[in-house]
Amino acid sequence: MQTNMTTPLIILFLLLLLVLLLHVNNVNGSEFFHEERDSLIQLRDSLTSISNLHSNWTGPPCHNDQTRWLGITCSNSHVIGIDLQGIELTGTLPSTSFQNITFLTNLSLSNNALHGDLPTLKGLVHLRVVSLSKNRFSGSIPIEYVSLSNISQLELQDNLLNRSIPLFEQPSLVVFNVSYNFLQGKIPQTSVLQRFPSSSFDNNLELCGKPLNKPCNVTSQTQDQDHPVSSSNLAPSNPSPSSSSSTKSLEVWSLALIATAAVILPILVIICILCYKRRHKKPIKLGYNHVESVSKEQNSKKKTMNVELEFFDNGRQVFDLDELLRSSAEMIGKGKLGITYKARMQSGSFLVVKRLKAMNGVTRHEFVHQIQLLGRLKHENLVQIITYYYSNEEKLVIYEHVPNGSLFQLLHGHEGEGKVHLNWEARKHIIKGIARGMVYLHQSLPYDEVPHGNLKSSNVLIDHSNSYPYFRPKLTDFGMQLLVGKAYTRKLAIGKSPEVSKGDIRDQLTVKADVFCFGIVLLEMITGKVLSENEEEVFEWMKMISDNKWSTEILDSELVVEKGKHMEMFKLVGIGLECVAMEPEKRPLMREVVRSLEEKDEEITMWM
Repeated sequence: MQTNMTTPLIILFLLLLLVLLLHVNNVNGSEFFHEERDSLIQLRDSLTSISNLHSNWTGPPCHNDQTRWLGITCSNSHVIGIDLQGIELTGTLPSTSFQNITFLTNLSLSNNALHGDLPTLKGLVHLRVVSLSKNRFSGSIPIEYVSLSNISQLELQDNLLNRSIPLFEQPSLVVFNVSYNFLQGKIPQTSVLQRFPSSSFDNNLELCGKPLNKPCNVTSQTQDQDHPVSSSNLAPSNPSPSSSSSTKSLEVWSLALIATAAVILPILVIICILCYKRRHKKPIKLGYNHVESVSKEQNSKKKTMNVELEFFDNGRQVFDLDELLRSSAEMIGKGKLGITYKARMQSGSFLVVKRLKAMNGVTRHEFVHQIQLLGRLKHENLVQIITYYYSNEEKLVIYEHVPNGSLFQLLHGHEGEGKVHLNWEARKHIIKGIARGMVYLHQSLPYDEVPHGNLKSSNVLIDHSNSYPYFRPKLTDFGMQLLVGKAYTRKLAIGKSPEVSKGDIRDQLTVKADVFCFGIVLLEMITGKVLSENEEEVFEWMKMISDNKWSTEILDSELVVEKGKHMEMFKLVGIGLECVAMEPEKRPLMREVVRSLEEKDEEITMWM
């Protein structure tokens, strides 16, 4: 009897143990794919982000189809999607970031600040969507991307990619974009790539061929040796007898042509050298400047551009476009007018390159004339323009490098180590410098409706070193409003002025729109407020200041503690409110603003 009862108990115990083991296996199923987790942890530890992946990416990434990890999608305990768009990721991707995530179908890292080479995606046969646009990736497009057999979407635009485009032939590819890079050579004539519009390839300095309306020269059509050559381009290995006889006759003609060229070519070279020396004997006079042409010897063994640039300061070290494009570059900003890069030249010096994107309708004459006028402006509170480049596809303006960042970054940068605190004396010095720079612009460009046109805190760079005791402001992005046209004006800083945002701008734009922008910057510095892009919210903010202009509630928290300076701050608030008057005729001129600032200083000194 006892034996009969023991057997069912043993069976029941075994069944319970089996259920328990199955449950434990399900709970820890995601840990079974530990190589996926290891890859994601390596990725997490290599990057920084506002989303703090270190606190978010902990534990197993997947439990069946569920996950608590930001941006991760799971299926059957496998990671199948990584979507980390627009979370300010910075850093370089490890070379094997995604190699072990073998079931990955969606990779979206666009609109961040990632740099270095594009990630390796070899062997990821399930991958369908790759979106890496709007970053700072450099180098070439990996050849292995042509082996992604299921790829349907590949977005690489707005990066720093160079070299040529691989031979993409995947029929599944329906979205493709490599615009706004530095790609070169002929667009491969595959049926897949040829079905995409020109906008997929626009704004690459040396890219040519269809679908772009840009013919290729002989060197551009040369196939890049790093990419495989199509079998249709290979010659037959066993020529027929007829082709052999024709080859012999061609050899005779080739010898005759070579002999003739050997006689004529040296004569042509000598003539070209004499003409060149005669042409470049003196500096070329362009507009108001004597701009010295820079000649560089072309290296025939490389694909170089050697385009001569025109420099506004002959004392600066000169370079050609080829050297500029070969420099290491880092994207430092994106604005309404284009993308800004910091370029490190071979000499070790830094330059800033503005890649303009809103000037496709500007003629060469209009562009060159305006940039030459701006390039001759020299003032301690203006960023100096060094040179420029114009083509139908690209418009570049090259500025001096100001190393300490912008006023916006100083005012609103993240707290912590390295945070710069601006006391009242520093802010007052910056306000005066901005005003003096604006007066100089208004005096130097009297014919312009709005000489600056895009004054805001992010376009005020700060120069500070041991050579001067205060932060020196330098205005940038000035003088571009005429080139972009009035239809684009609403996107610039003056778009927040009442005459633009609330009215018809065709007959109302004056220098008073610049004064309005100056008032906004002044009030921003005193209140520490990060301004909205919404015009209505800006007007509400100005009304709040006007209603409380004698209250410390409007002051930046860093200024409240300087109690002995509050009266001086309130007086400058009054100047700022005059500058942002709704009716342009009620606003002062910039020279009157400078006079008021100096008078207020004298009043405060006498009062003290």
